Amino acid sequence: MGADIVSHCIERLTWDEVARRIAAERPAILPIGAAAKQHGFHLPLNTDRLQAEWFAAHLAERFDALIWPTVTYGHYPAFVAYAGSASLSTATFEAMVHEIAAGILDGGVNRLFVLNTGISTLAPVERALAPFEPARVRHLRLYQGPRFRRTAEQISEQRHGSHADELETSLMLTLAPDVVDPARAEASPALRHEAPGRLTPSDSTSPNYSRSGSYGDPTLATSAKGEALLAAILDDLGDQVTAALGENAKPQRRGVPR
Repeated sequence: MGADIVSHCIERLTWDEVARRIAAERPAILPIGAAAKQHGFHLPLNTDRLQAEWFAAHLAERFDALIWPTVTYGHYPAFVAYAGSASLSTATFEAMVHEIAAGILDGGVNRLFVLNTGISTLAPVERALAPFEPARVRHLRLYQGPRFRRTAEQISEQRHGSHADELETSLMLTLAPDVVDPARAEASPALRHEAPGRLTPSDSTSPNYSRSGSYGDPTLATSAKGEALLAAILDDLGDQVTAALGENAKPQRRGVPR
């Protein structure tokens, strides 16, 4: 993390420096990204955290925002059969996000962006933020933007996927190539039928069986696909933040941080 990014992270600042930035009406970012959630044989358990903090850093530089410490535990019930994967109940996770957001807003922040990298976390975060004024809080869903959806549909070759798959692995090849081990990437079995519920590494008769923990085909991932997905996500996030900040948005910076 470079010096410029450090200046946006409240954990690296003194309280009076944070107070001055809040008084200057700088927005806040609360990243949500698991640090204990399996991502197949080829990606580390903190894959979501790496993504959340990368995108938070980009937005902080672009809009001169303050970044709060990442929420690294959440509601991830589909992965608990894999060693190291942790999941909170929906009630606990929802209450935690609500209380953290309330504390940030009570501290004088005018605009809060909750940057969410999860899927199973979407509904709990929506409920957690519902009591707040929409003008003050915005839920940024990393994989829900129109450009991302369109790009994913255009470049995806896998027949199914949503976790440690072709798309997520491609994105990580761009964001943090040093943590990806392509030689260990393993596709999940072809679907007999869609079945909601937990993935399993041991029951080969289950429709949710995945020996590696991947759901999709990460062997199809490429850095070129990752570049396209990254650009789409950055455009989606930038549009949402710019619209929310209005006149308080800083001039947009061009290029992708490395």
